[in-house]
Amino acid sequence: MLSGWLGRAWLIFPGLLLGAYGTLIGAGGGFLLVPLLLLLYPDDSPTTITSVSLAVVFVNAFSGSIAYGRMKRIDYRSGRLFAAATIPGAVLGALMTSLLARGTFDIIFGLVMIAIAAFIYARPQEASSTLRLPPTSHRVIVTADGERYEYSFNRWIGLALSFGVGFFSSILGIGGGVIHVPALVRLLGFPAHVATATSHFVLSIMALAGTLVHIISGDFAHGIRRAVALAIGVAVGAQWGARLSNRVHGALLIRLLGLGLALVGIRLVGAGIASVLHHG
Repeated sequence: MLSGWLGRAWLIFPGLLLGAYGTLIGAGGGFLLVPLLLLLYPDDSPTTITSVSLAVVFVNAFSGSIAYGRMKRIDYRSGRLFAAATIPGAVLGALMTSLLARGTFDIIFGLVMIAIAAFIYARPQEASSTLRLPPTSHRVIVTADGERYEYSFNRWIGLALSFGVGFFSSILGIGGGVIHVPALVRLLGFPAHVATATSHFVLSIMALAGTLVHIISGDFAHGIRRAVALAIGVAVGAQWGARLSNRVHGALLIRLLGLGLALVGIRLVGAGIASVLHHG
């Protein structure tokens, strides 16, 4: 038993990097963790992969939320509303994962990553004006260092968006922050720093809901050692990422993120097509 745990200990180190980077951009790290697990463990089922990823995303988001909470950058009022909308979607997505064959799962996840990369590079014009609906919520956030953010958004768009993010991210095990943060900024007009912190808070609740479903269904038992090793790394890395967020300019990181997403997405689509053709 001990050798089994020690054999997974090396996963602490990629966990550190995933935790720091995922928290830095408010994405939870699942969008990078899932393809890593898919490549390292090609024989694992989608349910095992997503159960491990969601558990690690929860630890990362919870740790990062504690750090962002100290900075007073989380919009808790909006975050609670969005989290409530993500939970039904997350539970439904977790239940539907078992319906996907591995090859189909790889293709879907790869296409999602390519689509997100295209969205990042397209850089559409910001905001709420895109959907032409009046704002229903107004927020003022004053951070611990005295910075003030004032913004308005449409609550109903936010709720509908959050439900979709919960379903889609849970079925793929990616946590959803990589979709949620750009949407909060570009569709709802959230300030980037507030969007990053609030998304992390929402992620922690959503990922916990999805993880509990996997635990109840018995899927998590197969990947618990990997999840523990990765969780140790991301818990520490998330604290680093939150601290770095005040010093690192996000434009270059986001563009590098888009490039990485596209490359990994292409790799997974190719592997998924090969798997489907082989088993078909």
